[in-house]
Amino acid sequence: MLFRDEPWPDGTPSWVDLMVPDQAKAIAFYSGLLGWDVRAGGEETGFYGMATLGGRPVAGIGQTPPDQEMPAVWTTYLSVSDVDKTAAAITEAGGQLVVPVMEVAKEGRMAVAVDPGGAAFGLWEPGEHQGTQVMAGPGALAWNECVSQDYPAAEVFYERVFGYAFEDESSGGSTYKALLASGRPVGGIGVSAADVPSHWRVYFWVTDADASAAKAVELGGRVLGEPVDSPEGRHVLLADDQGVPFFVIAPTEKSGKPRGWDD
Repeated sequence: MLFRDEPWPDGTPSWVDLMVPDQAKAIAFYSGLLGWDVRAGGEETGFYGMATLGGRPVAGIGQTPPDQEMPAVWTTYLSVSDVDKTAAAITEAGGQLVVPVMEVAKEGRMAVAVDPGGAAFGLWEPGEHQGTQVMAGPGALAWNECVSQDYPAAEVFYERVFGYAFEDESSGGSTYKALLASGRPVGGIGVSAADVPSHWRVYFWVTDADASAAKAVELGGRVLGEPVDSPEGRHVLLADDQGVPFFVIAPTEKSGKPRGWDD
């Protein structure tokens, strides 16, 4: 396991959070599955829950406000050094802001946007909160990717707004590319299944994908797809006990453990 104590480079998925109707239920599910310690904040934070590993933040779990209709989803936040500039670039490139730029106390500044294909994502300009501080260990964020119903438009959009380069990893007739920031893969972009709306997907590291799938079912969740072996590890699509989809991924002999896994 590795720790990080500085802001993430621009364009890097640096944070994920979940807004659900039943926060307590979500906290119990993910704590049981991923080993998180989640503590809800005070009223001034909307009782936002901070999930930690070894005392360091890894994700957020919040309660959907009763007067708002919001989908229960994991939201990926991309780190930016100037959220106002990025927000302007999003609208110029054909995206839309659904949550305008706002201050989050001293923690940072944020916005939520939708790309031209309809996938929602967040922006995070760090203040006292830089994002996740844990990497390469069970329970930590492993990967984020956008799958789109309009892949060509999405690729152009993310290149214009975030300056990504792309590394083609397509196979079997399926289009998929890694998003490169400063030459380093930070996420992915691909084509969504015909019946699945455009969205950003999140993956969390686990030690055993099959055991985690069984544990998710034990906790009230569901397995949405068969486990898949890839060069990066063995992953499986799950849904939590409120129906929110996410992936878990485990290293294999073929993939090798991520650097720092045993630190």
